Amino acid sequence: MPYVPHSPEQVREMLEVIGVNSVDDLFAEIPAELRPKSFNLPKGNSEMAVLQKMEQLAARNTTDLTSFLGAGFYDHFIPTAVDALVSRSEFYTAYTPYQPEASQGTLQAIFEYQTAMARLMDLDYANASVYDGGTALYEATLMAVRKTKRRKIIVSEALNPIYRVMLDSYTTNLNLELVTVPHNHGRTNIKSFTAAIDNDTAAVIVQNPNFFGSVNDFTNLFATAHEHKAIAIMSTYPVLQAVLKTPGEMGADIAVAEGQSVGQPLSFGGPYLGIMTCTKALIRQMPGRIAGRTEDSEGRTGYVLTLQAREQHIRRHKATSNICSNQALCALRTLIHLCLLGEEGLHRTALLSIERAHYASERLTAIPGVELFTKGPFGNEFAITLPVNAFEVIDKLTKRGIIPGFPLGRYYEGLENELLVACTEKTTEEQIGIFAEILRGEL
Repeated sequence: MPYVPHSPEQVREMLEVIGVNSVDDLFAEIPAELRPKSFNLPKGNSEMAVLQKMEQLAARNTTDLTSFLGAGFYDHFIPTAVDALVSRSEFYTAYTPYQPEASQGTLQAIFEYQTAMARLMDLDYANASVYDGGTALYEATLMAVRKTKRRKIIVSEALNPIYRVMLDSYTTNLNLELVTVPHNHGRTNIKSFTAAIDNDTAAVIVQNPNFFGSVNDFTNLFATAHEHKAIAIMSTYPVLQAVLKTPGEMGADIAVAEGQSVGQPLSFGGPYLGIMTCTKALIRQMPGRIAGRTEDSEGRTGYVLTLQAREQHIRRHKATSNICSNQALCALRTLIHLCLLGEEGLHRTALLSIERAHYASERLTAIPGVELFTKGPFGNEFAITLPVNAFEVIDKLTKRGIIPGFPLGRYYEGLENELLVACTEKTTEEQIGIFAEILRGEL
């Protein structure tokens, strides 16, 4: 845990250079009543003592739980080579590739990542990622508003509620009309959705599979949106795109996703990356960095940043976006992860995850009082209705070594007994069996 301490003499020298007498003078412009009364920091300690304290705190974390928790973030296997390759210093020390003559490796990696994402979503273009899935959805919404010059956004209630909270927060002062279409027992209500679309609609936003795990085909919905010249936006789960009908096949204009499931460890919530892809008609509305492939005067292949100003965020209110960084290292992890798995490996990962989820649904719904809440086709995630409060079940089973899922009542009023259960290729039939028997004993 390295750090660089400054001696009192060094502090004095730095203050002298900038022309102030004390550290407090640096904050002279802040009124006294607004300054912190105390940072409540402990006294300094030795490096050995600090390391011992941090190790003690880390040891309090429970790392041997069997988890069926999903809700947008999934525990997929990551090949060891991903860490080995992404940890090379030329990758993890590189930042913004403004000078293409000195950044060909980084630019090529970004270009290949974009190519992989565009192929996965079956759309024309991808950017070099934004912060996370929720940020990507917000940026996609603004793309639609700029393109259509409209303010009405129709959102499915079956969209990840975390993303809906982010969308509502980010657009609070943008004078947009967010219309939420209620879910129908965990399914996206396409009939109500279609009825809500009119000539004032800028975009329709759906998710596939949706937050309840339900799989839909939005081809007809998107066709209706296009009839009204609205933009069709879909949030996806990248792994399952290997087996599901793609956003491009359905007619989506923009597809976004949380990239955690393809190469990023869960890591207490980050860092992750937001995947963004779109059709050619919307490429100039896309935020973030975009790498392009070209040739120099001698016919040699080269890679450059393209279609955007060097720092678009300095254009203030005229900027496409205020995002002024990206998740290039996380994007590189995703690229390496997909390359190591290949088309067949990603396909097998998706199928195994779906198979384990369906096996889990059979075992769990065989328990008296437990019913399947998710109606119709589902992927690697599904919701069940318990005879008791889901929060109580989570508390009991976690103490016995199993995280049984996500309580839907946290975001959906009236669904306090519903539990969202997820499986991946790492979930074994033995773990599912143990989960089912412990749950049976607790109900």
